[in-house]
Amino acid sequence: MEREISLYIPTGVKAQKELFHGFGKRELGQSAIGFLISGVVAVLLWFICKNVVLTVVAALSGIFGSVMMCTKDQNNQSVVDQIGNMIRFYHDQQIYPYRMLDEWARKEEINDRNKAD
Repeated sequence: MEREISLYIPTGVKAQKELFHGFGKRELGQSAIGFLISGVVAVLLWFICKNVVLTVVAALSGIFGSVMMCTKDQNNQSVVDQIGNMIRFYHDQQIYPYRMLDEWARKEEINDRNKAD
């Protein structure tokens, strides 16, 4: 008699500790970079417009947006990861040139080379 062995694979197990669902230390670092960029944009807006409301909205939108873009979804992908994948795909080889050879002529060339050796 054969005995069936079942394997239990738990779902939702994460390799790293997360601060909240889909957001760990790596994502916190990515968001910190987004915080800095949004801070620079907010300062530039302040120097250009001298408008407090516009500056605060730009800073808070940048912070909120960077957290949202770095948070991973159920497929373990964030917007930042998706953009990185698209850039890598764009730089990968897209055209695979193929040159069709005459099958019979090719076999004759190989046979001629083998006879010469």
